[in-house]
Amino acid sequence: MAQTLPARAGKPPLAERPLLDQLQASQLVVLFKVLGNDTRLRLLHALHRDGEVPVGELAEQVGMRPQAISNQLQRLTDRGMVAARRDGNRIFYSIADPCIPAVLDLALCLTEETAVAGDDPT
Repeated sequence: MAQTLPARAGKPPLAERPLLDQLQASQLVVLFKVLGNDTRLRLLHALHRDGEVPVGELAEQVGMRPQAISNQLQRLTDRGMVAARRDGNRIFYSIADPCIPAVLDLALCLTEETAVAGDDPT
């Protein structure tokens, strides 16, 4: 039987952890706010799919200007979700936190399984 990501990372399963305290809950709110942006989610997915990607290519993939993408990537970098590597004039980004793919996968699963009429975010 395959271990879950937290178990592989040396963390106890969620059911075995004590109830979240106020600080932990507040930290999760901050995390969800960072993830609560459609551009940042798309960037994380692109990075997971393609590995290490330069800003210009990410900008093309999501249809935005490189400067706007750089601003969003900075938020993700500040949070430790992605890492940057400079090669000459180009900056390449990649997923730094191994939990990101699992979070995205679970979030997509939840939206696909729990979608109801009227969920259109626009």
